[in-house]
Amino acid sequence: MKIALASPPICPDREQRGAWLEQLTQAAKFSGATIVCFPESFLPGYPGMGYASSDRTPEALERALADAQAIAARHGIAIILPMDWFIGDKVYNVAQVIAADGQIMGHQAKVQLDPSEDDIWTPGDTRQVFEVNGLVFGIAICHEGFRYPETVRWAARQGAKVVFHPHFSGGNKEGIVLQEWGHKDNPYYEKAMQMRALENTIYFASVNYATTYQESGSAIIAPDGMCLVHQQYGEPGITVSDINLEKATGFLANRFKPIQ
Repeated sequence: MKIALASPPICPDREQRGAWLEQLTQAAKFSGATIVCFPESFLPGYPGMGYASSDRTPEALERALADAQAIAARHGIAIILPMDWFIGDKVYNVAQVIAADGQIMGHQAKVQLDPSEDDIWTPGDTRQVFEVNGLVFGIAICHEGFRYPETVRWAARQGAKVVFHPHFSGGNKEGIVLQEWGHKDNPYYEKAMQMRALENTIYFASVNYATTYQESGSAIIAPDGMCLVHQQYGEPGITVSDINLEKATGFLANRFKPIQ
């Protein structure tokens, strides 16, 4: 089975976002992937990305999700689509899971918010796993996968073979241009990706935007903690890898003994 990660540039314009969603989904399907995951808050964009406030209304988000459903159905591939989402009058940071026929399978809300996000989103209060073509997977969003490893272990203990990790680190305005994925002087994020896979004996698939000053690169990590493939910094595109579900045993996760 192949899985794919989609690394778009920051897109303040709604039509640009739609075009990248279509283009990268089509590329993932062409690669033979069963599912493709986009980075955190792709619709309408992470706060500060310059999108119009009108793109963040409940009606605009519902239209954007419907467009994404049509794209999934048109190309016959499942999509994990991170976006803002209203439930009542509260807005959440979620990852919608869209089946290859365009049907909504559910969503995972970000439970562990970064302190800077407390006034932006309402935290979720539940976790779940999903299944597509026999692939059981969980979702941990940004801060969760980097600083709350319990979120990944929970999914692994529920049978997840992969945890997808949409995130956003870095930007286009200032920072350091990284040169080598996993270098010892890079920020800790890429090491955290490797640990989430290794400590649970599952695959960890982490996806970021393509920006000038990325602090982490999109990558698919094997259950032994080795990076199978990563996207070049600053280059929009897809990251694709074959995965062997038999190797994702969850062995270390299932040895965990909770303290009562």
